[in-house]
Amino acid sequence: MATSTSSPLRLLLLAVAAVALAVLPGVSAAGLPDIKPLLSGNPWSAFQNFSGCHFGDQRQGLAKLKDYLGHFGYLPKPPTKFNDIFDADMETAIRTYQQNFGLEVTGQLDASTLAKMMAPRCGVADVINGTSTMAAKTVVKGRNLYSYFPGQPSWPRSKKSLRYAITATSQTTIDGATLSAVFARAFARWAEATTLNFTETAREADADITIGFYGGDHGDGEGFDGPLGTLAHAFSPTDGRFHLDAAEAWVAGGDVSVASSEAAVDLESVAVHEIGHLLGLGHSSVEGAIMYPTITSRTRKVDLASDDVVGIQSLYGGNPDFKGVTPTPATSSREMDSGAAAAGALSRMSSRVAGVALAAWLALVLESW
Repeated sequence: MATSTSSPLRLLLLAVAAVALAVLPGVSAAGLPDIKPLLSGNPWSAFQNFSGCHFGDQRQGLAKLKDYLGHFGYLPKPPTKFNDIFDADMETAIRTYQQNFGLEVTGQLDASTLAKMMAPRCGVADVINGTSTMAAKTVVKGRNLYSYFPGQPSWPRSKKSLRYAITATSQTTIDGATLSAVFARAFARWAEATTLNFTETAREADADITIGFYGGDHGDGEGFDGPLGTLAHAFSPTDGRFHLDAAEAWVAGGDVSVASSEAAVDLESVAVHEIGHLLGLGHSSVEGAIMYPTITSRTRKVDLASDDVVGIQSLYGGNPDFKGVTPTPATSSREMDSGAAAAGALSRMSSRVAGVALAAWLALVLESW
């Protein structure tokens, strides 16, 4: 087709092609999607590469995702190592995971499932000895979804006062006074709702509960994985151990939502959650509950929800002076590597590809002129 280089239609097509390439996020000058890992420090960021995987697929790296499912109880540990095959056991595990987190139960690795898996979380398993500690299987509107550890362990009813000691701090830069204040506030939130009270003691020998910061493998069989990933874990009553990953960018004061690090984690928020485990609560399927397993970076979530209160009072009784809960949504400054950001990145891939295809088609049309 013969036309002048100044043809209005040609100029219009050139402009559209330029805009398509300019406005598409993550598109390189060569017209190919430039997909970067979500916060490369996240040990699970590579999971985004498995979007769309389903039964029968074989994909390099799936063994690591199986390790994740095994760590949190969804898959039994194999005698040697996991393989990269999406088998029937993996499909069943993913269905249970989706059910626990209130996701669409597809048995496939869709964007929302992978986003949830990449979120920083508590290191305590959701499924223990084959029994899920999350109650989403029986979701009924208005029903509480708190859970307990198998066997419902708790501190003796006669023991109303628990003492805690902050015993391992050499791997954190947070000063002792600040740590004492943070943990005192975290314990107080549970004391307000129950008949229990908590006191800090300087001597580990006098403590019912010990708190410390550790890195990597630290002798309890539940090694930490560096920034993000698993943030902390605590053991059920009456063990009393509470461990935090020293590698996290912990924020112990000020507004975590404006922290300089994109991987900042609010210490008090994690402490309140882990204390729930120390007292006997398992994980909850209620996203607004303290005992929900995941929390996004730069987020503060410290107020007990109704689900937490009913669960803990069922174990220890209620404080007659407790004034009830005030719904307070968790807040964060912006989308992070976990949760919504991960889902957004995965879901935007299709629109980016479509945009690149449009630009390529326009280029071909122009080339033929």
